[in-house]
Amino acid sequence: MAYEARTKPTDISVADFVAAVENPQRRADAETLCALFEEISGEPATMWGPSIIGFGKYHYRYASGHEGDAPRLGFSPRKAQTVLYVMSGAEGQADMIARLGKVKSSVACLYVNRLDQIDLGVLREMAEASLAHMRRLYPD
Repeated sequence: MAYEARTKPTDISVADFVAAVENPQRRADAETLCALFEEISGEPATMWGPSIIGFGKYHYRYASGHEGDAPRLGFSPRKAQTVLYVMSGAEGQADMIARLGKVKSSVACLYVNRLDQIDLGVLREMAEASLAHMRRLYPD
């Protein structure tokens, strides 16, 4: 049986999804991130699966043969934290994370409690660098 990704573009309304976020701070942060990432990417917000808001897309293929599509930038306003998908391996990424503020990071994600705990200028710089890096790796 072929693997089918759950994280793919859907017809779910981004505005309705954001409006349904229970935590008012997380909801306000999601509105801010939508505006910021739309401006940076030049792409409209699209729901990817049930909980990721993505901007743009690229197609990847692993050496194993697995392939699929993913958003170039994205985030998910989860109950505990907002997850930012801006970790592309772009040059200077570690320095930007160090300057960003109160975040936790993993290989592919940043975890933010509240946007007012991070430097939005550095987040913009990081998202722009990530997007440029992704466009070089995965041109349209």
